Amino acid sequence: MNIRSISTRLRGTAALVLLPALALTACGSGGTAGTGPVGAQSPAPTDDPVAAVRKVDSVAALLPADVRRSGTLRIGSSIGFPPGAYYPDGPGKPPAGQDIDITDAVAKVLGVKAVRQDASFETILPALGSGKYDVGTGNFGVTTQRLKTVDFVTYINDGQGFAVKKGTTTLKKKVTDLTQLCGLTIGTGAGTTFETTLTAQKDVCAKAGKKPYEVKVYSENGATLTALQQGRIDVIMSTINGLRHQAAQPAAQTAFLGEYHRLDVGFAFKKGSPLTKAFQAAVNELIKDGTYARILKKWGTTASAIDTSQINPPEHT
Repeated sequence: MNIRSISTRLRGTAALVLLPALALTACGSGGTAGTGPVGAQSPAPTDDPVAAVRKVDSVAALLPADVRRSGTLRIGSSIGFPPGAYYPDGPGKPPAGQDIDITDAVAKVLGVKAVRQDASFETILPALGSGKYDVGTGNFGVTTQRLKTVDFVTYINDGQGFAVKKGTTTLKKKVTDLTQLCGLTIGTGAGTTFETTLTAQKDVCAKAGKKPYEVKVYSENGATLTALQQGRIDVIMSTINGLRHQAAQPAAQTAFLGEYHRLDVGFAFKKGSPLTKAFQAAVNELIKDGTYARILKKWGTTASAIDTSQINPPEHT
């Protein structure tokens, strides 16, 4: 092997090593991203719409007495997808994102401290039932199935979409029917609505007389992007806002194929939690005073704004 071929292989290997690092800061949505370890993204927004938020006594009074006494809420948070929640300066540094700002703003309205614990997406909802966390965040879509075991307080409207590697000829237009995916390999997140949707409709291709699609599930967004870039999957199914943001990062080299299905997204609680009314009132307070709009503008997700927060709305059909 000559020196040039060795050099080419080394550069290719280095690129693949860097992909997971890029993906951890390029798998969300919105406008401005955080600085990735490979310098692929612009700096995270520096404005702080949460700074001016103050406690609202009438809303704080809706909290259970024991929470008011302790002054803290344990938040199980899935972090790793901008602009929802991610580490713009790398693990070990403070997280940032839309979900981080909204959660912190709600906590300030309620007069409590949000004690955040980083957790993998698929573990948070089960942990609510065991009492490990008081609240879960992680772009949890409100679905009929989840409403059987979890309560939700909505704060944004996001949903499901698809993306492919830029320049691919596999898919070129918006996915409106899963039969468009027949014969392809789809990468998605573990425990997500995307996995549920793909699994529940896995027979659509057979009914259409086509080769079935294959689903590969990943625990980290970074692994999904790496798989796409390496050609191990053909398409990603993830959040609308997340894929839009990812496609805006040149180093990600992905193309967003549009919205497939909209879903309300909310704070998650164990069934029957006494916290839901306080959280709903806090989100509505932020909507009313303009803080909510400023947070979404900061993260480029204004198109996903809601007019009012709801407790356990029915799934969008």
